[in-house]
Amino acid sequence: MVVMILVYMGLGLVTGLLAGMLGIGGGSVVVPALVFVFAGEHLAPGLAMKLAIGTSLASILFTSLAAIRAQQKRGAIDWSVAAPLGLATLVGSLASGYLAGFLPGVLLKEIFGVFLILIGLQVFADWRPAAHWRLPARPGLMGVGLGIGALSAILGIGGGSLTVPFLTACNVDMRRAIAISATLGLPIALFGAMGFALSGQHRAGLPPGTLGYIYLPALAGLTTVAMLVVPLGVHLAHNLPVAQLKRVFGVLLIAVGLQMVFGA
Repeated sequence: MVVMILVYMGLGLVTGLLAGMLGIGGGSVVVPALVFVFAGEHLAPGLAMKLAIGTSLASILFTSLAAIRAQQKRGAIDWSVAAPLGLATLVGSLASGYLAGFLPGVLLKEIFGVFLILIGLQVFADWRPAAHWRLPARPGLMGVGLGIGALSAILGIGGGSLTVPFLTACNVDMRRAIAISATLGLPIALFGAMGFALSGQHRAGLPPGTLGYIYLPALAGLTTVAMLVVPLGVHLAHNLPVAQLKRVFGVLLIAVGLQMVFGA
């Protein structure tokens, strides 16, 4: 168990550095890495995928709290947009997180693989959507939030890769979009993780130390280290060739995504 805790802490180190240095959301790194680690522990592939997603969502809960606190201190959060989006993501993530626990794990793995390929292409090309739209009224925002919450919970991500492109396409300033996105990570992570915890109750074959589909030893190792090293990643971003690193990382995401879709 000590060795595995060190493995999870190492994963937290990598996740935190990438988040701070490249602005890459933790879920896109944590989920495939945990699937790989859990496979080494001889867990069934479908079960490993559900544990990876549930644990990833729970870890995002802690990092999103820190992000909201930092953004609120700067007065950067536009609550007139964040509130309706957040309320809808709450509903979408809880329902999706719960229902995803009953889907075949192999299907979840393939869905996540497609997501990784798309994110990898975006990171490699440094693509940003053109600002063609205007923000919809409150009902429209809530509809978008429902979709963001549902998809994010299935993927085990905080929703930034979905929220920020939508907001910038609606003529929202990038810094304001990032601040709003940070607030959505909390309801997505909290209620998505809750859904996975509930749907995994009494599931046969779970290892010791689980809360439904959340693996607590991995959660502890991940979050402890990741939150400490994010500032170091931000510092490195100002001293390393980030553009080239993003391209390399984009190719890596595409490769991992292809393996998850077409691999065993």
